[in-house]
Amino acid sequence: MIVADLTQATSFLEENGLFSAREKALEAFRTVQNRTCRGAEWLGWRRVLSEPDDALLDRIDTHARKIREQADLFIVCGIGGSYQGAKGILHALKKPFHQRPDEPEVIFAGQHLGGRYLASLIEYMSAPKADGSPKEVVINVISKSGTTLETAIAFRLLREWMEERYGVDAGGRIIATTSPQGGVLNRLAEANGYEKYVIPDDVGGRFSVLTPVGLLPVAVAGLDSKTLFYGAVGMFESLERDPGNLLDYAAARYRFHEEGIALDLISSFDPEWREMIGWLQQLLGESEGKEGKGLFPGVASYTTDLHSIGQMVQQGQRNLLETMLRIRRPMSDLLIREREGNVAGVDDGLTYLEGKSLHQINQSAEDGTIRAHVDGDVPVIQLMVDAMGEQQLGEFIYFYELFTAVYGTMLGVNPFDQPGVEAYKKAMYQQLGKPS
Repeated sequence: MIVADLTQATSFLEENGLFSAREKALEAFRTVQNRTCRGAEWLGWRRVLSEPDDALLDRIDTHARKIREQADLFIVCGIGGSYQGAKGILHALKKPFHQRPDEPEVIFAGQHLGGRYLASLIEYMSAPKADGSPKEVVINVISKSGTTLETAIAFRLLREWMEERYGVDAGGRIIATTSPQGGVLNRLAEANGYEKYVIPDDVGGRFSVLTPVGLLPVAVAGLDSKTLFYGAVGMFESLERDPGNLLDYAAARYRFHEEGIALDLISSFDPEWREMIGWLQQLLGESEGKEGKGLFPGVASYTTDLHSIGQMVQQGQRNLLETMLRIRRPMSDLLIREREGNVAGVDDGLTYLEGKSLHQINQSAEDGTIRAHVDGDVPVIQLMVDAMGEQQLGEFIYFYELFTAVYGTMLGVNPFDQPGVEAYKKAMYQQLGKPS
């Protein structure tokens, strides 16, 4: 269950404006439903949920089990939507500091041009395990074209290492997730015998996490990719029947945009959300930031960032709203236990917290921060999630995919293209001297 709680936000807006925005949101939703919105040719992320491909899900699950038996390192090589969703899911659901010996370590590469990172990764791949045996490596390169510079460079260097290490068998350890046909990566896959997964032509990168782009790395990491996928299917079916809360959320955010708000600070008090917020930042930023429109999606991880940007949020320019992601069910039962005596006779000042869980303390910090921010004239939208699990993350992913499509349509932009990204690439390639 995903619920947008608007009670700490709508008091900043006039009721008449909200009513008309709600009508606009309903109209936008219907254009997405009947495929008459701008960019309708990119609505494949809805199709894959309305027509689940169980054979593909089974193939991914079986292949992931084989990789877990074979590999010590599973390297996901991609950028943007080709890695951010999977990274967010792993960060949310895998326990910190718990690398199981029977599961490969999942590492991400190709998401920037940092030479030191790649050099260190190759050194790490080359270093033997504690028992002196070599690490076994499998690579999943993800790119529709195969020419995205960051990913292409990383894949060339990693591919050379694989070929030196495994010789003619290297191709059996490389998986290409790419477009159905055409492009550099397809040619490499065909020439070298890479196993291949298809990114549907009608699914853009930032909407692709519920395709093999995200599902294979999630399954290799030992998570339940089917439950993740069917969580999204359940949310798809639920919102087709009743999109009311999502439309209320879209209407409120639209009104804030129209009244001059420039920044949506996406925050959470649960560190597990940090990388998923990165996925959400890309989803919103690339979808709405066009034609001089859109809210800049900022990111904050509390309480850490209350000690850095908290002052700015509380008393800086009043040009922002805040979207706070919250988890209802505790992720840990860790308690502040009662102590019979103080250490060396010194009171640590935490007696008033004894008997409380970290979840209770964190929730109190959330509630207090919301009250302070609202009192400081910052509207706060709370996005409530029941728990942090595969099903709930699947629900969350589809909720925000549909929200983004509806909200972008309300703005009058195409939510599914990214012409600004192409502009930076063109300028970069000119600087590098790439032939036309």
